[in-house]
Amino acid sequence: MAATEQSRDMLQIAAAAAEATGGEDLVALDVSEPLPLVDVFLVVTGRSERNVAAIADEIEEKLLEAGHKRLRREGRQESRWILLDFGDLVAHVFHEEERSYYGLERLWKDCPVVPIERVPAPTAE
Repeated sequence: MAATEQSRDMLQIAAAAAEATGGEDLVALDVSEPLPLVDVFLVVTGRSERNVAAIADEIEEKLLEAGHKRLRREGRQESRWILLDFGDLVAHVFHEEERSYYGLERLWKDCPVVPIERVPAPTAE
């Protein structure tokens, strides 16, 4: 089973929010085959605890504004690895050291990568 249209839409919202707040090395994985309750993992890197928290807050805010319900949030106090569970989409916002250590991409390497559409920044006229 492949990621649904809704989960792909959620991914685009979350990815844009992450990039707007300095998120780096975004990778989206279609985990719908091995995980029946989740379609997509979004993995993002932040450069500091403050940056990780800001990225996670922005992702959460934009998905809530779009009408998606957050089911769970973990790791906000330490801000080294924040997990945001929105059902079809789970965002993992890592400090760069934790991302390297836990290696989610290696763990889920058999799952297909979901393309993230990059929205060009508006240009001044």
